[in-house]
Amino acid sequence: MNPHAKLISTLSLILGTTITISSNHWMMAWTGLEINTLAIIPLISKPHHPRAIEAMIKYFLVQATASALLLFSSMSNAWATGQWDITQLTHPTSCLLLTTAIAMKLGLVPFHFWFPEVLQGSPMITALLLSTAMKFPPITILFLTSHSLNPTLLTTMAIASATLGGWMGLNQTQI
Repeated sequence: MNPHAKLISTLSLILGTTITISSNHWMMAWTGLEINTLAIIPLISKPHHPRAIEAMIKYFLVQATASALLLFSSMSNAWATGQWDITQLTHPTSCLLLTTAIAMKLGLVPFHFWFPEVLQGSPMITALLLSTAMKFPPITILFLTSHSLNPTLLTTMAIASATLGGWMGLNQTQI
């Protein structure tokens, strides 16, 4: 990969994460998440191998679906309450859609099947970025809206993710 393209992708990852973490408006948070998604795609498909291309397409489709759910959640909340502020999430349907979108972005248990396959098709450094740095923006949105989200659902998803992740990790031989 061209060093300039790698630098632009890295700077875009930092920019997208910074925008999402520092935003109070739903559209800016969504914009930061989209910048992150578009910045990591060249890094996933860098080897130009069919497995890397497949991993890139899976990552893009899951992240685009989760971003659409997040945007729909924020729009339905704005429709119901008239607020675009992240901390003013009060509509119950919006809370459920946001929880689903964040679970998809983080790869939590009901929506986790894409994550090991994307990691297997990615280079090692990119897999490290996907496993760590790409989780900061969704977790920040989760923390900002945690007072509105269903704690029972979040606890169930966390316990199921830890349990199933550890159990399925014992069976994983290709990472």
